Parts: sequence; C-alpha cells; structure tokens
Amino acid sequence: MTVNLLDFDLEGLAGFCERLGEKRYRAVQLFRWIHQKGASDFDAMSDLAKTLREKLKTAAQVSGLKVLSEHISTDGTIKWLFDVGAGNAVESVFIPEEDRGTLCISSQAGCAMGCRFCSTGHQGFSRNLSTGEIIAQLWFAEHFLRRHLKRDERVISNVVMMGMGEPLQNYAELLPALRTMLDDHGYGLSRRRVTVSTAGIVPKMDLLAQDCPVALAVSLHAPSDELRDRLVPLNKKYPLVELLAACERYLAFAPRDFITFEYCMLEGVNDRPEQARELVDLVQRQSGKSGWCKFNLIPFNPFAGSGLNRSSAQRTMAFARILTDAGIVTTIRKTRGDDIDAACGQLAGDVMDRTRVGERIARQRTVMLTSVTSLDRAAQET
Repeated sequence: MTVNLLDFDLEGLAGFCERLGEKRYRAVQLFRWIHQKGASDFDAMSDLAKTLREKLKTAAQVSGLKVLSEHISTDGTIKWLFDVGAGNAVESVFIPEEDRGTLCISSQAGCAMGCRFCSTGHQGFSRNLSTGEIIAQLWFAEHFLRRHLKRDERVISNVVMMGMGEPLQNYAELLPALRTMLDDHGYGLSRRRVTVSTAGIVPKMDLLAQDCPVALAVSLHAPSDELRDRLVPLNKKYPLVELLAACERYLAFAPRDFITFEYCMLEGVNDRPEQARELVDLVQRQSGKSGWCKFNLIPFNPFAGSGLNRSSAQRTMAFARILTDAGIVTTIRKTRGDDIDAACGQLAGDVMDRTRVGERIARQRTVMLTSVTSLDRAAQET
C-alpha cells in the first residue's frame, strides 16, 4: 500500500525517507519538489537519484483532491469544491487583493460544534480531514493560480483555517499541515499570515501555543455566557472567563500582539448598543486594556431554518463605533464572491450527515448541502 506524501510535514517525510534507506537531504529535495514546484510525477524530480525515484514509485504517491467544481467571481474570488470521498466534499476559497492573496481552507467535512448561526453545524459532522486532504487544498490552489495568473512567484501569501469545520477538533491532522505551510522548504508562509479560527476549545488553544503558535481568531459572537451558551454550545464547556484567560495565555507565544474576535451580527440577538458596551467591559476586565484584541464584525448570511436575520448596516456601524470609541480596533468584513456563493456563510459542500438531526433529514436525502460561516479574509489582521 502506497502512502500519500502530502500527509507528511518535513520531519515526517524525513522519517519516511530513512525507512527507505535514504538520507535526510533527500527528504528536503523531495519536499521542495512537491510543495514549491507542485510536482507529483517522481520521474520529473530530476535531482533525485534514479534508485530513489524507483523506490518512490512503488512505496508512495503525491495524491491531491479531485476538483468537482470551480467558480470564478467577477471580483477575482475563486471557489473550488473538492471531493473527499464517500459522498463528502469540502470547499476552499481564494480571495485576491492588491497586496495579498488569501486562501480559506477546510479542516473537516461538516462540523460538530452546532453553532446556531452556522449551517454546517446545523446539518452535522461527517469526518475529520487528513493532513494530506488539508494541505492538498493549498497545494492545488497555489500551483493552479501560478498557471492561471501566469506567475512564477508565490501567489498565496495568507492562509486562514476558517472553512468548513473546527480546526482544533482535528488537531492531530492540523498540526503537520500548519508546519508544512510554515516550512521554508514548503510554502514559507509567515506565522503572522497563517490564522487558525476556533470556537474556543481551550485545551487545544494551549497546545497550539506550545506546538505551533500562529495567528488566532476566536469565534466570540456574544458578550455574556447566557447568550453565548445559546449561540455557541461549546461555551457551556469552556465559558467566557476560561476562554478569555486562554486567549491571554496564547498571546505570550503568538506571532501577533492581539487576538482577533469574530462576531457574527444577528439582528435583535447580539447587536444592541448595550451589548457592544458589555463587550468593551468584557475585554477590558480581562486585561485592564483594550488593545490586546481586535473585533471583526461579520454580516450574517441567512439560511433556511436558522430563524435569524442579518443586522442592518446602520446597526452594525453603530455597534462598531462603540467598540472603536473604547479603543478597540474594529473592522466590518467586506463580502467577496457573492455572485458565486463564496461569501461568509455561503460556502457549500456535500457531507454525509452523522447527527440525530441528520438522521431525520436523511429520510428525504442522504447527502446534505452544507455551508461554512467562518470564512475570514484576515486581510485587516495581515
């Protein structure tokens, strides 16, 4: 049985080469061919010894994901649907800007967090992606874009783990993928330009701080435990006092001096002026100052059965003004790729639903349409 070399970070690939009787420098050469040059044909790897190439042909492969669909927006945003087998699919989105190119990557098919405003969580969880399936989204997108844009240099400068799924719930597979993104022999991305978004799995936040500290975005969405319990069920396990303490601990290791809080604006639910003032009190009470965090206010994209509506632009601006006046850097996310359903809350992939809710729906259809609500361009933070 052959192994997929996309599953390995450099240390893992070095161990694999050693098992083939090869030196470490061969792993570095191989790693560069795969990630920097996008090669999957071992015969094309001209500086590898022929004996090694023959070994690789029988023991390994470089296996990406099948692209089921591709949509290109009028604003340059590109959305891909990738097949991950057994009726499951995930999506990735590339967002180009003048000074950066951001790729949003999925970590799971579906999501088990059950956040009320998230269609993915509403419809259920199928499975974790492997390291190879996570990194394959970047591997494909980077080398497709070089051909598409006729560029030799790197196109993707930022990666946000904000697509389908809760990345920290898939920690074992996420960690080697992050290391591959950061490795100078791989994609050479800055720690400041790789962002992991989480609903707040506190123990894994602490692990990430020790193992591979990158930029962190936390899905907050409420100023109180009472409301966050309803919007983000994970809060019942890790309430705000524990979550904010973990954020403060993370800052001791983070490549940035702030944590980004994502806040989905829901009409009449979490968008009142007094709730904005509660947020100010919450973050100032934690550290005695406001500058340790930034807020990204996200327009909600309604979906069937949510029972929620998007806050008006006026209400969102007023909410932002209260935070800004308190010294908290606050941005309102600009939507991109609306015409191809690539904006926040509009990403869609087919997942095999494993939840009790899904069991009822499955009587009508087996493969469910899901969407992601955690796409964050992270442009303001990079």
